[in-house]
Amino acid sequence: MQENHVGRPLQPGDRAPNVVLDAITRQGKIAIDDFRGQKPVLVGLFRGLHCPFCRRQIAAMAELTDALQEKGIDSLTVVNTPIDRARLYFRYHPLPNLLAASDPERVSHKAFGLPNLQFTEDENDWPHKISMNAVTSMRIDMPDELPAPMDLMAAVEYLDKADGYDFTEDDKQMIATGHGQLVGEFLLDRDGVVRWCFTEVEDGGSHMFGGPAPREVMSAASNMAV
Repeated sequence: MQENHVGRPLQPGDRAPNVVLDAITRQGKIAIDDFRGQKPVLVGLFRGLHCPFCRRQIAAMAELTDALQEKGIDSLTVVNTPIDRARLYFRYHPLPNLLAASDPERVSHKAFGLPNLQFTEDENDWPHKISMNAVTSMRIDMPDELPAPMDLMAAVEYLDKADGYDFTEDDKQMIATGHGQLVGEFLLDRDGVVRWCFTEVEDGGSHMFGGPAPREVMSAASNMAV
């Protein structure tokens, strides 16, 4: 089991650090150590709710809650959104059985080794820097959501409009400080050791703005002894 993972996201075999966050969908705090020694947990670390791709990934993860619980696995969703804003959002967009926590300072993302990508004029150094030319050349292909492949900003605008998402000052602040935050999902065993992960860091960024297929998550859950 590895303890040191400086400069990269946690990988299978790494022990997850403890992080204590404000709970969104209940009162009090939530900590990674709440699950350690008790049950395995799927931890999803996302950008703020201002991100339309993350809103969809959060919903997809929530849809697996019952199936994971049947295997004895809990789920924890973490968003880079201040607590009051996050509670307001989920009050009007509830997801059954969602256990969520607020992390506007991105403490959990840093602890799990997920970089906050810096946008540059012409320098590419994945996964720490990306040029605006590379960003504008991206095409987002979501056949069930978009009428055609779109550039990133057009896709964001289209999805936000489809969702009727109203931006607040909290959202704008999160965009200003963490617009490039990379995200990921980590399946921890009952000892808090990573057994499977999916991050935007992998494969040179080819996973950006997408999430793992449900069958991939469930296969990893099935392969892990509970």
